[in-house]
Amino acid sequence: MTEPVHVLVVDDEPRVRTMLRRYLVEEGFKVSDAADGQAMRAVLDRDVVHLVLLDLAMPGEDGLSLARQIRQRLDVPIIILTGKGDLIDRVVGLEAGADDYITKPFELREVLARIRTVLRRAGPRAATTATAASASEVFSFDGWRLDLRRRELQRATGEVVSLTAGEFDLLNAFVRHPNRVLSRDQLMDLVKGREWSAYDRAIDTQVMRLRRKLEPDASSPTLIKTVRGGGYVFAVPVKAG
Repeated sequence: MTEPVHVLVVDDEPRVRTMLRRYLVEEGFKVSDAADGQAMRAVLDRDVVHLVLLDLAMPGEDGLSLARQIRQRLDVPIIILTGKGDLIDRVVGLEAGADDYITKPFELREVLARIRTVLRRAGPRAATTATAASASEVFSFDGWRLDLRRRELQRATGEVVSLTAGEFDLLNAFVRHPNRVLSRDQLMDLVKGREWSAYDRAIDTQVMRLRRKLEPDASSPTLIKTVRGGGYVFAVPVKAG
């Protein structure tokens, strides 16, 4: 018997949690819910979760903080739920590691469709990531060392440089495809395998932030170069292993 997909709903509104739990259970999912970060962490420690529906605006620990916590420990898909419709909030949510974004109020059928789409994309992505990681967990370039298992970026001195989930995923894509021009669409597919057509500028923002951490002079980059009309190229030799 196939194990049902386990969805964790994290929202401080009891009505929303109940509505989503009842609907998704009827659709064949296993559903847990949590009203805050503490309850969320308890579920993640106890059970295997396949996808998280996460409210952005919650008292105390907000959704962005919780999304970052999830990304530090798991590679499960995250769909953010929020009443905010501003583009900046959507981009920030994606940069925090979310795979999709749904604005409240929402139709339950839309939530179901988004869940199925994100899970479909995450399946091949997860398999590819696992296969690639088994071949090599560490990449070195220009004095830097990227450890995929630990999700750490180190300078030649051994100092660890903090990366957001989005920055890590983007750098991971670059080191796997050095000296190759990658369009924004290709980078979007490599980073999360999701449709980012409405958030093209998110890639540019991530590149800008990554340059600030990697480049001696971010205004004159030598590692991540812009190709006019083409996208970006990671213009440095990369050694795997």
